[in-house]
Amino acid sequence: MGNATILLIEDDNAFNNMLAQFLKRNDYIVHQAYSAKEGITILDEKRVDIIISDLRLPDKDGISLLKEIRTNGSTTAFILMTAYADVQTAVKAMKMGAADYISKPFVPEEALLVLNKIISTKKEASPSNTIKKTAKELENSNYYWGNSIASLQLKKHIELVAPTPLTLLITGESGTGKEVIAKTIHENSERKNGPFIAVDCGAIPKDIAGSEFFGHVKGSFTGAITDKMGCFEAANGGTLFLDEVGNLAYENQILLLRAIQERKIKRIGSNKETPIDVRIVSATNEDLKKAVQEGTFREDLYHRLNEFSILSPALRDRKEDLEAFALLFLKNASEQLNKDVSSMSSEVMIAFLKYHWPGNLRELQNVIKRATLLNTSNTLELESLPPELTASNTNNNNVGNLKDEAEKAAILDALNFAKGNKSRAAELLGMSRKTLYNKISQFGLDD
Repeated sequence: MGNATILLIEDDNAFNNMLAQFLKRNDYIVHQAYSAKEGITILDEKRVDIIISDLRLPDKDGISLLKEIRTNGSTTAFILMTAYADVQTAVKAMKMGAADYISKPFVPEEALLVLNKIISTKKEASPSNTIKKTAKELENSNYYWGNSIASLQLKKHIELVAPTPLTLLITGESGTGKEVIAKTIHENSERKNGPFIAVDCGAIPKDIAGSEFFGHVKGSFTGAITDKMGCFEAANGGTLFLDEVGNLAYENQILLLRAIQERKIKRIGSNKETPIDVRIVSATNEDLKKAVQEGTFREDLYHRLNEFSILSPALRDRKEDLEAFALLFLKNASEQLNKDVSSMSSEVMIAFLKYHWPGNLRELQNVIKRATLLNTSNTLELESLPPELTASNTNNNNVGNLKDEAEKAAILDALNFAKGNKSRAAELLGMSRKTLYNKISQFGLDD
C-alpha cells in the first residue's frame, strides 16, 4: 500500500525486529516500541496510521492499552496480535474499537491482507474511519429498485422529496437498503455536485462524538496530534447521512440538535465558528417514536430530523421483485467468485418465495453468495441453499434454530474453502471479519 506509518508494540525483540523488517520491505514506515508506555510516548509525538500491538506486554496487556488509547481520544486503527484461535479476546478487543486482529503464529499473507484492507478503508473514508464517502454514481451501482407496489411507492416518495430541502428520516428493517435510498436522494437533489458523507452513528464512541461531528484542532486534547475536519464540515454544500441515528447517546443527541439548529459549528479547542450548509438525511431501524416516549431519544431532535419520512420496505412486502433481485445478486456473486452460475432452478425460486427473509436484501445477497460458492453447475440448485430455506416444516418456533444451524454450516464451508483464512472466509460469506469472529465464538468454532 505504501508509506502508511505503523507503530509496532511488541516486547519480543527478535519478533519485533523481524516483523518491522517485513513491513518495511512492503513499503510501510515503522516505529518500534517494546512496551505499552513506550508506545504511548511515540503515539503522542509522531503521526501514526495503524497500531499493531501484542496482547501480552510487560507493563500492560493489549486490551488495556487499547482502552487507554481510546480514552485519550485517539481513533488510530488498532490491530491486536494474539495467540491463534483466541477468538474471545479478539471479539472483546473489537467491541472496544479495534479494527482487526492478527493470529500468532504470524502468517505474512494474512497480515498484509488485514493492513491493506484497513488502509483502503481509510483512503475511502472522510474525514475519519467512522465516516464513509460514497464514490460510485447510482447509475453504476447495478441497483434494482423493483416494480412491486411497495417499490413503486418508495420510488415515488424519492422522486417527490429529493429536489426539496426537507430533512428526511428513512425508516425500515436492517438490510433493506436505507443508505442506497439516501444516496439516491442526494444524487437527485440540487446538492448532487456536493459531497455525500455517511456517518455510522452506532460506531462513534460516546466520548469523541464532538470530534467526529465538528472536528478538533491540534493539541486540544491528548491524542489530537493534527487538526481534523468533522463530518459537518466535510459535508458542507452537500448531504450528511446519519445512519443508525437511534443509536446516538443522549448527550450526543444534544450536540447534533445544536448544530442543526444553529447551522454553525466550532471545532473542539477552537473559538472560531464555521457556518455549515448541509442537508440532513437520517436512517434508523429503531422505533424512534417509542424511544421518544421512553425518554431515550429527544423529541425536539426527532422532529428536526423528521420533516419527511420514507419507509424502506421489507423484502417480504415486495416479493414480486424477489426474482429480479436474486438474479442480479447471482450475477454479481458469480463474477466475484469466478463461477459460471447464470440461472436458478424453479425449486430454488419456490424456496425463495416461501421464505420470510428476516434479513431482507442483505440476507438474500449473502444466501446467494454462499450458494454460488457451493454450487457445482451453471444452474443454482436447491441443495446449495442453507437449511432454513429448504426445510419443509419451517415455522415461527424453529426458524431461529434453523438459521443458527445454517449460519454455522456456512461458516464451516467458507473456512474450509479458504483453508482457514478468516479474512477470505468473511469475504466469501459477505460479512465483516468482526461479524465472523462473533459468529465463530457464538457457535463454539474456536476450539
